[in-house]
Amino acid sequence: MAALHAEHSNIPTVFAFVSDPVGMHYVESFSRPGGNVTGFTPFEPSLGGKWVSLLKEAAPNVEHIGIVYNPEPGNNSSAFRKSIDEVASKLGIVSVETPSGDSSDIDRLIRSLKNEPNSGLVFLPDAITSVRRVEITALVARCSLPTIYPFRFFCEAGGLMSYGVEIDKYLAGAASYVDRILRGANPAELPVQAPTEFELVVNQKAARQLGLQLPPLLVAQADEVIE
Repeated sequence: MAALHAEHSNIPTVFAFVSDPVGMHYVESFSRPGGNVTGFTPFEPSLGGKWVSLLKEAAPNVEHIGIVYNPEPGNNSSAFRKSIDEVASKLGIVSVETPSGDSSDIDRLIRSLKNEPNSGLVFLPDAITSVRRVEITALVARCSLPTIYPFRFFCEAGGLMSYGVEIDKYLAGAASYVDRILRGANPAELPVQAPTEFELVVNQKAARQLGLQLPPLLVAQADEVIE
């Protein structure tokens, strides 16, 4: 997406996983993209605070959190950081740590919290961590860190809990926009679609391995419970 935009391409483009299309100047606004780019953004900045509050609900003793994402240029962690900090402060979380340098620092951050009592992790949406989800959830489990992820496939790989959109719906939506453009629709007039529905997935097996007893209300609210 960034490469096409940098080349000022005239090719109509539909994105499915851009976190801040206005801030990254891909479109003029959600309602009127204004150019030859439009699409779907599954990310809402207030999700940052929601991830923190859900993590605290699942693991009330958490006082330190690490925010996991690819720190290399081009990622939009700042879109979530404001709501993360606001909610963390209200919930008595005393420190929020982030990776630095390059993607190799992700593992270092996770390991650094292993020996920090009452620590947990919040994963931001990121292609690097999504591709490495099996390896990363295994590392998190070895470090015994309560963690919340942005997509259900992290829970399917062994993660504790996730809260976010159903990816298949966004891919289908992007495909529908491609179809409309091929039939003559103008991308400048197809509004960028933001998320309106989210799913909560909890993994009871992972909770037991962490020695956590998830609150019954949290489990009852889950869209899926992995036993």
